[in-house]
Amino acid sequence: MLTRDLTSALRFIVITDHHLAAPRNLLKVVEAALVGGAKAVQLRNKSDTAKELLKLGEHLRHLTEAHEALLFVNDRVDVALAIGADGIHLGPKDPPVQAVRRLVPDEFLIGFSADDPELARSAVLEGANYIGCGAIYATSTKPDAGGMIGLPGLRSVIEAVDVPVVAIGGITDDRIPEVVAAGATGVAVASAIMSASDPLHAAQCMFTALNTT
Repeated sequence: MLTRDLTSALRFIVITDHHLAAPRNLLKVVEAALVGGAKAVQLRNKSDTAKELLKLGEHLRHLTEAHEALLFVNDRVDVALAIGADGIHLGPKDPPVQAVRRLVPDEFLIGFSADDPELARSAVLEGANYIGCGAIYATSTKPDAGGMIGLPGLRSVIEAVDVPVVAIGGITDDRIPEVVAAGATGVAVASAIMSASDPLHAAQCMFTALNTT
């Protein structure tokens, strides 16, 4: 587990999606993003089997360690623990945060997706270390995420909890200033990096936007 400041590490999270990255090698895209300034990676390949997730996760663990970045796994606590990930990211349909907290080491990080202030507050009380909040803008990468909540919805979640809140959903580098101004600790992105023709340049632009606002 990295001991670096969590707020800094959650500044810029890249979410994997092998469909968006295709036909390029997903690991190459992630490596470019890390070189470009990403501070954390979330493994979220929904259609992968557990075996495929383990194999990819092991490679991502090596990459993130080399770049002193955090690695989270979406949904799968078993995979996260097996590859030595830094944490897990859960949603409302996953096992309760409090149940997962009992299974993992004290230093293991738990993120939780919430677009409702009460849901976010409850997750934090159960042991969530940060909240992923969205969709802030329209996004096609997570159709089950519900409707857009916009900047007002983001602010309401931020005001409800005392842990970092990461904005997600349709985030681009030109939207970063208003998201940060709303109080978000950082951003989590999938298509902005995975679909970019030049993921290194895309990551550098996002990193610059995050550090000049």
